[in-house]
Amino acid sequence: MAAQSKDEDQSPEKNKTNKEGQDAVDASSLSTIKKLWPYMWPADRKDLKIRVLLAIVALMAAKVFSTLVPFAYKGLIDVLGNPSDAEQVLYLSLSLPIIFAIAYGLGQIFEAGFMQLRDILFASVGQHAVRGLAKRTFKHLHALSLRYHLQRRIGGLSRVIERGTKGIETIVRFTMLNTAPALVEFLIIGIVFVWMFGWSFFGVMVVTIWAYIYFTVKASNWRIAIRRKMNDSDTEANSKAIDSLLNFETVKYFGNEEMELKRFDQSMAEYETAAIKMWTSLGLLNFGQAVIFWVGMIVISIMSVNGVLAGSMTLGDFVLINAFMMQIYRPLNFIGFVYREIRQGLTDIEMMFALLDQEAEIQDKVDAKPLELSGAIIKFNDIKFNYDPDRDILKGISFEVPAGKTIAVVGPSGAGKSTISRLIYRFYDTIEGSVEIDGQDVRDITQKSLRAAIGMVPQDTVLFNDTIAYNIRYGRPDATDEQVREAARLAQIADFIDQLPQGFETPVGERGLKLSGGEKQRVAIARTILKNPAILILDEATSALDTQTERDIQSALDHVAKNRTTLVIAHRLSTVINADEIIVLKAGLIVERGDHNALLALDGLYAQMWNRQREADEASARLAVLKQQI
Repeated sequence: MAAQSKDEDQSPEKNKTNKEGQDAVDASSLSTIKKLWPYMWPADRKDLKIRVLLAIVALMAAKVFSTLVPFAYKGLIDVLGNPSDAEQVLYLSLSLPIIFAIAYGLGQIFEAGFMQLRDILFASVGQHAVRGLAKRTFKHLHALSLRYHLQRRIGGLSRVIERGTKGIETIVRFTMLNTAPALVEFLIIGIVFVWMFGWSFFGVMVVTIWAYIYFTVKASNWRIAIRRKMNDSDTEANSKAIDSLLNFETVKYFGNEEMELKRFDQSMAEYETAAIKMWTSLGLLNFGQAVIFWVGMIVISIMSVNGVLAGSMTLGDFVLINAFMMQIYRPLNFIGFVYREIRQGLTDIEMMFALLDQEAEIQDKVDAKPLELSGAIIKFNDIKFNYDPDRDILKGISFEVPAGKTIAVVGPSGAGKSTISRLIYRFYDTIEGSVEIDGQDVRDITQKSLRAAIGMVPQDTVLFNDTIAYNIRYGRPDATDEQVREAARLAQIADFIDQLPQGFETPVGERGLKLSGGEKQRVAIARTILKNPAILILDEATSALDTQTERDIQSALDHVAKNRTTLVIAHRLSTVINADEIIVLKAGLIVERGDHNALLALDGLYAQMWNRQREADEASARLAVLKQQI
């Protein structure tokens, strides 16, 4: 008894939890539909609104013909099944049955025609919604902060967008054109049942429809959790696959194909389990729907058979009732499908809307103005910054990059060098202090104008999977072919490109993998030359290159930096010996500053770094000579 009481005590709480969970799902669905409405009924497209209305008119016309068709079927059965004499048979055989047969066929044709007209009219509405939301999502992704993209998996994002855009069309089409007309059809048939056969037939029809819809809703809600699990597994598997393929060379370096396969297969195993549950639950749902409908069909058939036997109904009435019930089954079965698709579509699209609800960390102020350049002077005023509150990166640094001068920032790994370039670009905002360009706080100017004034040559140059010309022209999309060629010449890569069979139209491959490190770097330099920025940032632009390639590219970089405000973030000190000033960072603080000779004279951290790198370069040179001798 104690155990029974305990279970009884828990039941109301459990039911309450389930109800609250269902209420949350319903609220989330309503919120998603509300957000989707502007795409279903676009305010700025009168032509699409007209198409929606015409599509609804076409659908209603189809419903009218679908309602009239059974009456033609009834008339045909009655006139063929009840002849009174030879003359009537002759008359009917020549005219009325043929008329009913033609009417029956024409009714089917007109219904099909209006249904297809609906699809034709609505196609542009659905695709406009898909395009509009996909475009907004793509734009929003580029507006999100660097921090967000560093934390997300690109494969997962692509899957969210893919499923979301497919869900849009499903929801738009079904909510606009199927649900309400189906209810209208139920109402029309219900009126016919009451008028011709009485309330008992209508009552059985209503109970059947109610039980069918109730079961469908409950079962579909149960399946939503399975769908979410399947989506999560699919996203995880896709993320791992893309991550592995993007790092193809690394996988090969370590011979870890089997490990990557195992990781991918684990996610696919979870997807397989969820998918099996999904299909099993679908089978149970379809079977339950069939049982409910056909039980109602059996009851109505028995009632109509009794009516025919009693003489209160004709054989045509029996056929008419069965035709109407089968006609109900089409939209009724479709309503079950519609509800499932809408709920599953909402499940797919809610993650896309969650993505759209993600606020950008870095936003322009309401009164932000374009950057006004006079000399392109950069100032760091007592900057404090961290990515994580538990670890400070910059601890109050101040320096200035004068107009047209080159300032270098060096230091050990983790000193905060690359963070400086990210703050100038305003990928992040400072915790304390300010970054100014010509006296303007970068937080007070528009991000577009700020980044238009800056050119970057990064350490890890990633190119688009397009041609060399496209990647160079990316610096200024409206540049002419001659300007692209001149930029390549200044970057000392034009001769190499001319030797390629396809020249500037040579594809560079995924992330530029068809080019060597030095070739990719020269393309990046050409791209920056074409942009012609007032401010140049070289973020360890040659640290990943061999010594000879570094020397070749350094001359191109020196040409780009000439007469520009230039900030060089360097790992190899040999690239900054000609800088106007070198700033030495250590643990987020400026510990030394001066030109190359002055810093060597200090015999401090810079001198130690210089000596270590010189010894390493000499050792590499000796090893290269030894290899040549061998």
